[in-house]
This record gives sequence, structure tokens and C-alpha cells, in this order.
Amino acid sequence: MLRKERARSYREFNDEDDDDEGSTQPQGFFDDGTEDLDHEEPNGSISQDDDITDNSSSRRFSKTCLKNVFTVVLIFVYLLLTAVAVFLAYQTISDFLVKLKQPVMSVTYKEVDSFSPPGIALYPGKAQLLSCKHHYHDYIPPLVDPGKPQKIDCEVKRVTYIGPFTNQTWKTALVFRGPSDVRNKELIFMQFSHNETEEDFSAITYMLFAKYSDLIASTNKSEFMRDCERNYSTWTFSGGFRTWVKMSLVRTSGKHNEAMEFRQESAVVKFNDKRPEAEQTNQLFFAVFEWRDPYMQEIRLIVTANPWSSMAILCGVFMALFKAANFAKLTIQWIIRMRKRHLKNKARELNQVS
Repeated sequence: MLRKERARSYREFNDEDDDDEGSTQPQGFFDDGTEDLDHEEPNGSISQDDDITDNSSSRRFSKTCLKNVFTVVLIFVYLLLTAVAVFLAYQTISDFLVKLKQPVMSVTYKEVDSFSPPGIALYPGKAQLLSCKHHYHDYIPPLVDPGKPQKIDCEVKRVTYIGPFTNQTWKTALVFRGPSDVRNKELIFMQFSHNETEEDFSAITYMLFAKYSDLIASTNKSEFMRDCERNYSTWTFSGGFRTWVKMSLVRTSGKHNEAMEFRQESAVVKFNDKRPEAEQTNQLFFAVFEWRDPYMQEIRLIVTANPWSSMAILCGVFMALFKAANFAKLTIQWIIRMRKRHLKNKARELNQVS
């Protein structure tokens, strides 16, 4: 009983003390403290957030500027490379077209043991053939009775035809079988006689064509000689001299056909006429024909434009253009994405500040 009453009186005492203390303290005592704490904590937290936000925004801005500058530089580089690629493609196509229209000549020399006997056509006019012989090793024996007919030791054909350039003008050609053994330096030596009192100038015209056998195999020799005169060049040698003609054969291969051409080098030596003066009225002509060397020149027209190399270059150029276009597309998409991200971050920062 005593314990219960003591506990009861103790609780009552505490309640009275609490009431007394609550009545003695002012009502705004704890309110001012809590208000001060509330005012101090938000101000401190706002200042720290502002500093962090400013630092992060400046860093982000600097990185964005660097990326934009780097992107612009890359765009200019790729534009430059694209321009170079376009120029290279244009230059490649132009070079290919030029080389296709303008083939180059390739000259080669083919060594042979013997040539096919050429045809030597002479137009003596009123001159008379006195002799014709084959000799070897560049040796011609001394003349015996020059100006008088001698043995003709050559194969010769007489062909009469109408000239291709002068209508109704008949021509007579003596066609000789030319030398063929170039290794032994075979030559043909012929002599003509002509009365020079009837003309102001005395000369004999001659023509060379590729194969004497073509004339023999031809059924219409007159038409064959017309075609030869139309396609081959003619030269002359004068009287009173020995004209030494050294021949070389040139074969030209074109796009669609093949042509044979003779080139020659001639050396002229004066004939010392020892005949009696009465016989010197007839002028003598001496001609020697032989091959210059055992090489036949071949000329071929070659188109240096290679379509495969041009196609490879163009493929590389187009791949570079495709890569540049793809890079430009990705760069533009990246710039748009970065712009959207920057605007989104900026809007978020404004919302936080507000």
C-alpha cells in the first residue's frame, strides 16, 4: 500500500513539474530554432549544387565544342577527298577515251634468213635492157663491153596495162624477180641503154612490191600492176650513174588490215664512159638492187587503254565516294543526336534551377 501511494505521488509530482516548465517557456522557443535550422540547411545545399552544376555544364560545353570542331574538320577532309576522287574518275575516263582513239605504234625487228623475192618493176620507156645478172657478197665483176647486149640471167615478165591515174595511157613494165638470199648478200645488177638525144632529161622509173610470186599467181596481171602502182611508191635512177639501191621491208599491221612497204637507201656513183665517142650518144643506166640487212621491221598499232585497270580505278573511286557519303550521313546523324541531347540537358538544368 505504501509503495503504490509513493508511485502515485511521484507521477503527480512529475506532471506538475512538466506543466510548470511548459508554462514558464515561451511558445516560439522551439519554433525559432527549427526555423533557423530549416533556413540554414537549404541555403547550404543550394550553393553546393550550383557549383557542381556550373562545373559539369562548362565541361560538357567544352567537350561538345571540341567534338563539333573535330567533326567539321573531318567533314572538310572528306569533302576534299571526295573532290580528289571525282577528279581522278574524270581523269581516268578522259585518258581511257584518248588512248582508245589514239593508238601508239610499236616497232619491232624480226631477223630472217631469207626474204621472199620481191617484185622490181621498171618502166624503161624507150630504153633497152642490155643485161641482168645475180651476184653475191656485194661483188660486181668489171664490165665487159658496156653498151652492148649481153646474156640476161634474170627472171623477168613484161606487163602492159593502163595506168591507174592517167586514163587511156598504156604503160609497159619489166618486172624482175628480186634477190632473196640476204645472208649471202645476193644482188641483182642490170644495165640499160637509152638514146638521150630525143629527151631533155633521161631517167628510168622503178617500183618495188612485196612478192614477185603474187604477180605469177595472179590471173589478171594488168589489174595486179594497176593495184601495185596505186598502193606503192615509185622512184627513179638517172643515166650515166650506177645507182645502188638497198631495200628494207616494213610490215604495218592496222586495226583491220595489213600493209607492206619498202624503204630504201640509194648510193650513186658516176660511170666513167670509156667507149668511143660515136657510141657515147647512147646513155647507159646501171642499177643494183639488194637487201640492206636481214631484219624486217614490223609496226603494230597498239591500243594502250586497258579497260580492266580503268575499271579497277573507277571501282576504287566509287567505293571511296560511297564511304565518304556514308560517313557524311553518320556525321550528320551524330550532330543531330548531340544537338538534341544538348537541348534536353539544358532544359533539365533550367527545370532544376526553377
